[in-house]
Amino acid sequence: MTVLQGALVVLRPTATGDIRALAAIRDTPEVRARWQGGEDLEAEIAADLQDPDSHAFTVLHQERIIGMIQWYSEEDPDYRHAGIDVFLDPAVHDGGLGTDAVRTLARHLVDDRGYHRLVIDPAADNAAAIRCYTKVGFRPVGVMRRYERGPDGTWHDGLLMDLLAEELTR
Repeated sequence: MTVLQGALVVLRPTATGDIRALAAIRDTPEVRARWQGGEDLEAEIAADLQDPDSHAFTVLHQERIIGMIQWYSEEDPDYRHAGIDVFLDPAVHDGGLGTDAVRTLARHLVDDRGYHRLVIDPAADNAAAIRCYTKVGFRPVGVMRRYERGPDGTWHDGLLMDLLAEELTR
């Protein structure tokens, strides 16, 4: 994978040396509420890095690890598209870094990898994430009812958003 340069962030392939810092971010209450995990987040992230169907980048701002963004794809020619997942350190929320990270990866997926459609699926009540993705050009296409189980064991709705290549806000 290539290093991707955004306006504010750098996305570089996630390395095993990043795992401890990423696990610490995933363990913050704000991120854990959206990205569930077990007790050993380091082991979970290490396992994710071994998944051949997922491609992870560490998000850097001023040479500091601030999160991770990953993508996956459906390669059947009749349904080909890519999906994105992201988490950032709550200490850097609301500074445009998430928008830049998503935009940078989306640009790579459209321009370099040739995807005509991208998807992302925030929790339906995650207004900040939805605003971030909308700035990049993603549009809501439907609510996925009882899509994911929350830490409290109850089911929560997800919002399916997509972006067509020509809708990417550059």
